[in-house]
Amino acid sequence: MRASLLALILMAAPAVAQEADPANGFELFRSNCATCHGLEAVGDGPMTLILTIAPPDLTGLSAANDGVFPLADVVRQIDGRDVILAHGGAMPIYGFILEDESGVVDDPDGNPVFTKQSVIDIAAWLERIQR
Repeated sequence: MRASLLALILMAAPAVAQEADPANGFELFRSNCATCHGLEAVGDGPMTLILTIAPPDLTGLSAANDGVFPLADVVRQIDGRDVILAHGGAMPIYGFILEDESGVVDDPDGNPVFTKQSVIDIAAWLERIQR
């Protein structure tokens, strides 16, 4: 009986994210994002010469959000749930091509935001480089 109850509780529990890996996040950022956002994420990548809308300086996300890094918002933008306009259309969405296991972060209201661990790693690196 106890084993059945424990199994039921574990099945109902949300997925647990692995520890975020900012070093892996930097490598993924460098491979997928730096072309537009630049290696230091300040919006100075080589593609800026042909973009209609300049990529933002991602090191100021916390400053623009009352000193709090908007983790769930960043995750939703990387994985494509929130549309960002760039060069006349949506920002390229890399979340779907990042093959990885699932992960979860909490929304500011406490709701889980499920995504891929690689997206969480990129967001963790971005959080680390906030000025």
